[in-house]
Amino acid sequence: MKNKNLETLMYSAGGIIALALILVAANFIFSAFNARVDLTEGRVYTLSEGTRSILAKLEAPVKIRFYYTQGSAAVPPGLKTFAGRVEDLLNEYKAAAKGKVIIEKFNPEPDSDAEDSAALDNVEGQMTNTGEKFYLGLAVSFLDQKSSIPVLTPDRERLLEYDITRSISQVGQAKKPVIGIMSNLPVLGRSLDPVKKQQPTEPWVLASELKRIFDVRKVDLDAKKIDDDIKVLLVIHPRDILETTEYAIDQFVLRGGKLITFVDTYAYFDQQPDLQNPFGGSAAGQSTLYNLFKAWGVEPSQGKVVADLTFASGEGPRLLPTLLSLTNEALNMDDVVTSQVGTLLIPFGASFTIKLPEWLQQTTLVHTSKNSMLADLIIATLSGEPSTRGFQPSGKEEPLAFRLTGKFKTAFPNGKPADPFARGKPVDPAQFEADRKAHLREAAAENTVVVVGDVDMLTDGAAVDIQEIFGQRVAVPRNGNLAFAQGLVEQMAGDSALINLRSRAAFSRPLTVIRQMEARAQEAYLGKIKALEDTLNQTTEKLQALQKGGKSATANGGAILTPEQQAEMENFRKKSVETRKELKELRKNLREETESLQLWTKVLNIALVPLLVMVLGITLAVIKRRRANARVRAS
Repeated sequence: MKNKNLETLMYSAGGIIALALILVAANFIFSAFNARVDLTEGRVYTLSEGTRSILAKLEAPVKIRFYYTQGSAAVPPGLKTFAGRVEDLLNEYKAAAKGKVIIEKFNPEPDSDAEDSAALDNVEGQMTNTGEKFYLGLAVSFLDQKSSIPVLTPDRERLLEYDITRSISQVGQAKKPVIGIMSNLPVLGRSLDPVKKQQPTEPWVLASELKRIFDVRKVDLDAKKIDDDIKVLLVIHPRDILETTEYAIDQFVLRGGKLITFVDTYAYFDQQPDLQNPFGGSAAGQSTLYNLFKAWGVEPSQGKVVADLTFASGEGPRLLPTLLSLTNEALNMDDVVTSQVGTLLIPFGASFTIKLPEWLQQTTLVHTSKNSMLADLIIATLSGEPSTRGFQPSGKEEPLAFRLTGKFKTAFPNGKPADPFARGKPVDPAQFEADRKAHLREAAAENTVVVVGDVDMLTDGAAVDIQEIFGQRVAVPRNGNLAFAQGLVEQMAGDSALINLRSRAAFSRPLTVIRQMEARAQEAYLGKIKALEDTLNQTTEKLQALQKGGKSATANGGAILTPEQQAEMENFRKKSVETRKELKELRKNLREETESLQLWTKVLNIALVPLLVMVLGITLAVIKRRRANARVRAS
């Protein structure tokens, strides 16, 4: 019996050793394949195709220096977890780049060389409530080019991949991209003009901010051609644009140039003489790209502006439904440009009717709520009750800004239109033939155009507060308008793969079951609450009618009710009080049941799964032990 027990023990030990060797060998073999599986919802640990495309174009290694103060009690626990996710994402970059991305990690403690390196890389230290400093940021460098993300925060985690990939794309560019600005407004500022009686103006804050990153160039509104070195053309309020200039924009898009256009049906900050007013009044300017929009299947709401009660500004007598204060509910949270904008202020914006040709696709960036409609221009600036008179919601979300993607086709199939200033002049046959040969009918590759239905949102009056601080002119953003415009330009001016880069899913997942259970609970109670409220309203109305109709005049101006009327009124009062109590009890029960649902859902999510795993493990261990004992007894 002892020999059998010894033999069983040897076999067990040998089996364990053999299993360990097999596991080590399998791990070694499979590690050579470097297989990765992302089982998270939204694939939060998987790099987008746009990122992989940019990494594949790298001709030399790019360095990413990751600064994180490790082991410091100053770092909040939530940021420690976030820093771990950042490091995991950087490892994905390293694996995907196949040696073209080098990750260097630094621990910038006080008075250390790593802290000096962080300062040189423009990575900023953050202060805790206790006054301690810690670092969490990174810098990307390639040769003498460098781009920094001074502070990494969980609030911008959805854009983490986009920020890193954009930095890699920026350092790989030999020079600043050229951005063209075409506008009928003084976006780039205006000098003194005594003839037109125009005072000089400063450039818009938008233009000043773009000049920090790009080589900004003015493009005249009567331009016959857009320069080839312009990568992105920003067209702002093209009022009275010539057909020949539209043709120049058309050919620019077909050559691969990126277009961002802001048009308006009611440009409040562009007051023009009203030709229909004989007393010299003024009216808001209007702009569109008629020929291009027609070819793309886009029709702005000419002669009307958007009114939206859900996103209206102000309240009471100052309620202004046409001044839209848009929140995340109106923004595309899956797009890298709009997902972190926060809020937008759109004064008197236009919506669009879109019927795209088969060669174009649309991505809506900003939209209205379903509680919106198109309002006539005559009531655009009215507020309070007059602005909502006759309001009839359309019941659908209307696009305010959108992106068009596809292989664009020309809006001028007959070629270059005639120059209106050259009428009566003889046509140069050589120039005509050159224009005919240079005419493009279709783009060679897919391109992108962004259309926004408002211009006023870009002006300093709507986007920023200008403050004088120690003699310096400082612009403080009032909303996300500038961030929206800058984000569009940055995205379009970078590698084309950046445009298709997705906004990453959130790492933290809400307990959606709670919301579903709350909705079901509310459905169960709301019907009762509505019925009781209707009963209460009917009772109140009857009581008021009885008080008015059951009075009889007395000598001193009082009123006398018959005993039956007094009894009926007393019954109504009791019923009203009982109904109010019942409503109060129902609302209390609704709150208690919602809290109970939330508690038990958390218990089930947090405690039940580990408990089931533990029970399953114990059960398997007991079964295995019994089988082993049975084999020993049988032998």
